[in-house]
Amino acid sequence: MGIEVYDYQTTLKSRVSLSGIGVHSGNNVSIDFVPADPDTGIVFVRTDVQGEPVELRALASEVGGTDLSTILGDLGGVHVATVEHLLAALAGLGIDNLLIEIDGNEVPVLDGSSAPFVEVFEQAGLQQQAVKRRYIRILKPVRIDNGASWAEFRPYDGTRFEVEIDFESPAIGRQSFATDITPESFRNELSRARTFGFMKDVERLWAAGYALGSSLENSVVIGDDHRVINMEGLRYPDEFVRHKMLDAVGDLALAGARFIGCFRSYRGGHKLNAQALRRLLSDRSAFEIVETGRRVRGRGAEMIAVNAPVYAPWMI
Repeated sequence: MGIEVYDYQTTLKSRVSLSGIGVHSGNNVSIDFVPADPDTGIVFVRTDVQGEPVELRALASEVGGTDLSTILGDLGGVHVATVEHLLAALAGLGIDNLLIEIDGNEVPVLDGSSAPFVEVFEQAGLQQQAVKRRYIRILKPVRIDNGASWAEFRPYDGTRFEVEIDFESPAIGRQSFATDITPESFRNELSRARTFGFMKDVERLWAAGYALGSSLENSVVIGDDHRVINMEGLRYPDEFVRHKMLDAVGDLALAGARFIGCFRSYRGGHKLNAQALRRLLSDRSAFEIVETGRRVRGRGAEMIAVNAPVYAPWMI
């Protein structure tokens, strides 16, 4: 499948809001999604801090932690946690510019997937803007290994994810999933996949101050008998690996631009995703910045290299 080209940047047509609880903090949080100008990127705005609102750009350079979720900002100060499901929805639908006004330090978990974000964004509608979209095109393989886990970027004519997981629990086992990411494939194949965890870990997480908002309403839970205890069961037969891919889509959105290439991982997670992205962005010979050029009759648009400004989102 060749690359599906979207020539111009997009934002939302109108302001839209939602609210819910943070899966780790257990606190109620409200978010307003505000249309933004071209080249703004994705910017979180903490509206609940004293003095002026604090902005946190959704970039790899802003990542302050990757334990259990991806966190932007200073863990000891102003930050926003659990951003990955929201960023996955934005990347999956192709939304480039948005202000995210949030009155707490964690994005609400909602049902544990990206589907509620997709729904609210599609209700607001997408607005095409008069500035061309730029892409990060992978030029050569870049790989990182961490014990038995690994992740890599490879050249590919499209935006593709290939993810494999391997858990000792027979409820999960070894699963793999691969797909080219388009708004349609994200909506149908990934967006509804929920976060998951094990009942045996709950007390330990609670004692450490995590998972305070977790419930069967927002997580797939595997019991001590190695069975899914949610009454409705799974949304996909391989929901676990699809959720891991959803997380990867969100984590790699922190490049600040969609990439043209293939991302592959084995037994990955937020930390490995962040390490792989940093490894890629630190090697300027491994990628180039491109945008759509002229179209040839009967063929798609060609991609042409462009000079990236020093403040470009993909710089770390």
